[in-house]
Amino acid sequence: MNDDRLEIQEQPAETPIRVRAIALDEASFSSRVIFRWIAITILVLFAAVTLGYIINSLRLLLFFVVLAVFLAYLIDPLVKLIRRPFKSRHLERFMPRPLAIVIAFAIVLSVVGLAVSYIAPRAVEQAKDFGASLPNYATSLRQAINDMNRRFDRLRVPEEVQTRINDQLVLVGEQITTTAGGFLLSLLIYLPWIVIVPILTFFMLKDGELIRISTLKMFPPGRWRERAGLVLTDISNTIAAYTRAMLVSSVFIGTICSVGFYIIGLRYALLLGILAGIFEFVPLLGPLTIGIISTAVAALGSDPQRGIWVAIFLIVLRVFHDYVSYPRIVREGIHLHPLLIILSILAGEQIAGITGVVLAIPIVAILTVLYKHVLEHHGRRTLLDGLRTPETAVAELPEGDER
Repeated sequence: MNDDRLEIQEQPAETPIRVRAIALDEASFSSRVIFRWIAITILVLFAAVTLGYIINSLRLLLFFVVLAVFLAYLIDPLVKLIRRPFKSRHLERFMPRPLAIVIAFAIVLSVVGLAVSYIAPRAVEQAKDFGASLPNYATSLRQAINDMNRRFDRLRVPEEVQTRINDQLVLVGEQITTTAGGFLLSLLIYLPWIVIVPILTFFMLKDGELIRISTLKMFPPGRWRERAGLVLTDISNTIAAYTRAMLVSSVFIGTICSVGFYIIGLRYALLLGILAGIFEFVPLLGPLTIGIISTAVAALGSDPQRGIWVAIFLIVLRVFHDYVSYPRIVREGIHLHPLLIILSILAGEQIAGITGVVLAIPIVAILTVLYKHVLEHHGRRTLLDGLRTPETAVAELPEGDER
């Protein structure tokens, strides 16, 4: 009896090893996941085409709505600042939000009115002078092309190459003139409609929280409503960061360009500086257009070498702004790769023209926020996590986790 008991005790006990069980068949798992992503891709493409059609059909209305949203995000900090002393003393009833909005509007309009009354007369005078000088600039451009042709003759450049270069120069000049003129003409045409923008802005500031609550009530209570609240908060922070960054960038670029052009001795320094600030709202295309216009004005003037200084100044300013000042302005609000920005701008221009260019970056930023929250909601780090086979999922587990 004791020997048997001893023999039993000496037998090595087998330690049970628990391996993560996978109940799904690999083939069915992969086929279902692939079918699901194909369906999602088709739905996304259909939604993109539909959205593009809607934007193209209602681009004027959307432009004013987006402008009102931008103004609401710009004025909202001032409204909160006005109400802060009353809220800290629990006296909100003496400063309701509608009254604070009216006061904020009065402050903004007063500041803008003073700035316009001081700057507008000089800018209008320079604009008239610039318009009267356009024939002289055209003559100077033709002379520059003729000088270039004579130099080509000395270098024995083929006539076909000369013709192509001259045609491209003329085409670029016409495109720049058409783009800038069309942009300014659009501003003049749409100017009477801008009256509706302050009204939209007022109601967005007044009922913004009610709109948020009504939107959240569309989702079922629980994790869906909680996730929707996080999405709306992130989208709001992203739009606010982008809007304020664009305003600060516009003022910064306009001021620096005006001062820099004046120091260099460029004619129409104030006018070109104001245009630089306005064109800053059109990503990529705006700075490029104002750079070409300013360099051409300097190069076709009395001192052609001044064009080189203008080009160097604008290049240094653009590098400093893009890599030093702009990231500090935006901070954590929005992060997009430069290639994605370029592609989104080109796509926006194809879909809705200037309106699409202005809306491209905010829309892509919002889609990026939605993409991040969709992955977080499904517990994934990347979009391809759902395409992994069961064996791949087990193989990627860290050592010691297969228990």
